[in-house]
Amino acid sequence: MISKKIEDALNLQMNREFFNARLYYAMAGYFDSLNMPGATAWMEKQAEEENGHALRFYAHIKERGGRVVVSELSAPPVDWDSPLAAFEAAYEHECRVSREMDEHWELAEAEKDNATKVFLHWFVEEQVEEESSVDEIVQQLKRVGDAPNGLFMIDRMLAGRGS
Repeated sequence: MISKKIEDALNLQMNREFFNARLYYAMAGYFDSLNMPGATAWMEKQAEEENGHALRFYAHIKERGGRVVVSELSAPPVDWDSPLAAFEAAYEHECRVSREMDEHWELAEAEKDNATKVFLHWFVEEQVEEESSVDEIVQQLKRVGDAPNGLFMIDRMLAGRGS
């Protein structure tokens, strides 16, 4: 049985993950408005992943006998100053999610909830990958600046994202 503290924390994170999906869809819309189909597809794939993360929390809460509570979500931003600014925002966002996972881990440790720690382990590892992949794109965008050819090449690379 899941404790009330863990249930509340995991419901909070589930709803944050639903928001994360909306944020990445908003970023996809921004890139679509710039006619950057590769970045659009990359962000759409990221949004799908975030929705999947929310559903993992949903399932874990249910499996542990908790009550799933879906809350209202605020609207994400829809505009950024540049492709670089959008990916920098995505990187900062992923860093925040990593801190959230650390906080949940610490709560699970304090509650002596080993099942939730095992569950969160996947997310902790996932966040290392998420931060690294977005930071790589940020660094590439910094190198090319506003050069149209560089942006075109990065956009084509982003279109090749497999998962």
